Amino acid sequence: METPYGSVLMWFRRDLRLADNAALFHALKAAPQVHCTFVFDTAILDALPRQDRRVEFIRESAAELDDALRQAGSAGAGLVALHGDAAREVPALAARLGVQAVFANHDDEPQAMERDARVRDRLSAAGIAFHTSKDHVVFEREEVLTQAGTPYSVFTPYSRAWLAKLDSFYLRAYPVERYATRLAARPQELRRPVPTLEDLGFRPTNLRKLPLPTGAAGGRTLVEDFTARIDRYDELRDLPALKGPSYLGVHLRFGTVSIRQLAALAHERQSSGAGTWLKELAWRDFYFQVLANFPQVGQGRSFKADYDRIAWEDGPDAQSLFAAWCEGRTGYPLVDAAMAQINQTGYMHNRLRMVTASFLCKDLGIDWRWGERYFAEKLNDYEFASNNGGWQWASSSGCDAQPYFRIFNPVSQGERFDADGKFTLRYLPQLAKLPRKVLHAPWTARPVDLEAAGVVLGKDYPTPIVDHAQAREATLRRYAVVRS
Repeated sequence: METPYGSVLMWFRRDLRLADNAALFHALKAAPQVHCTFVFDTAILDALPRQDRRVEFIRESAAELDDALRQAGSAGAGLVALHGDAAREVPALAARLGVQAVFANHDDEPQAMERDARVRDRLSAAGIAFHTSKDHVVFEREEVLTQAGTPYSVFTPYSRAWLAKLDSFYLRAYPVERYATRLAARPQELRRPVPTLEDLGFRPTNLRKLPLPTGAAGGRTLVEDFTARIDRYDELRDLPALKGPSYLGVHLRFGTVSIRQLAALAHERQSSGAGTWLKELAWRDFYFQVLANFPQVGQGRSFKADYDRIAWEDGPDAQSLFAAWCEGRTGYPLVDAAMAQINQTGYMHNRLRMVTASFLCKDLGIDWRWGERYFAEKLNDYEFASNNGGWQWASSSGCDAQPYFRIFNPVSQGERFDADGKFTLRYLPQLAKLPRKVLHAPWTARPVDLEAAGVVLGKDYPTPIVDHAQAREATLRRYAVVRS
């Protein structure tokens, strides 16, 4: 029976689109009347600063989704946008609408899993079913296992298995449009527009000034743009001054594009660039399955338990060093430019995420969890699994992490990946007149060159807060505990 229910509720979360939406497709097949909701969840929003680009991105994307639902569905269709505790609002709305089931896509972050457990209990008590679907990854949880039936903890064999399993079945799109007329009219009293930022208690950010279009339409624009560049991805991805990345991270995070569409795009192209990018999507799935199968990483613990014995720097001096890192005052231009990028735009190039994370953990000796929390606050595309996985990788404490003795040199990283300083000078224009050979190590410049460039170290630009060579030796000693 294709429609076992009379009416159901589709709960949008991290999937703000109509096209190729797994849960929406299943909801539309299950009932002739499908209501749709999105909750601006105060359990999440209340902890955020009052200016947050992500909230603005979500708000704009939800408004576009509302328009799309009204255009696709019956008269009066649209999004029931609520503002409150989602764990209470969704069951209450389901009861008010008299639906027999709620449909949603999986959300595997720890806080979301706890919320969904509460929702399931409340719906069950009211006799309402709760169905969830995979939508935000290609393969999830235990879909890709070793031959022994255990989860992978090393990426290379995981990616081989991931690629071997990838085929048209897993990349197929869900034909939501086939059943769109089942989108139900909202009750008259619920036909309200999506709340404004001000209604939600937030203020506008600089989002509109950034090259980050919102909603499913914005996602399509970026996909089209990247399609023209994907074949050179492997050549350009490590150069922060060039347009190499896809810039689709935030759209993947909030589901304004389909992961299946993107994986299919890369899978169909016979180029090294597309193949390299497809592996980046595999990395994303890898970290999600790590989170699902090794829950300790979601509880503030290292994947490698021995690494929790490391004695990180602490106290006032560490706080001062951390503040300098956060504010881009380390005296290492590539690090400082990268931190300026995240602070000003909410984006940081992937190569620079590795450089800045290594600097915090292995030059400053500061616990990776401090950096994890800072990125969680600042990144537009913040995703718990990838952020946690990336920071544990940089600190050598996680799955398939870099060896403890691999310590990024911020000077040589700048000389290699931003040799002409185009990226660095975008954020540190005060260094523009320095000779390029000393740009990434200004303290090595001759006094005459500093004078000619109008740079007084300690005034126009900070002196290094740590000596990299000495810090490297200190890090090797600090990590000795995990080798004993």
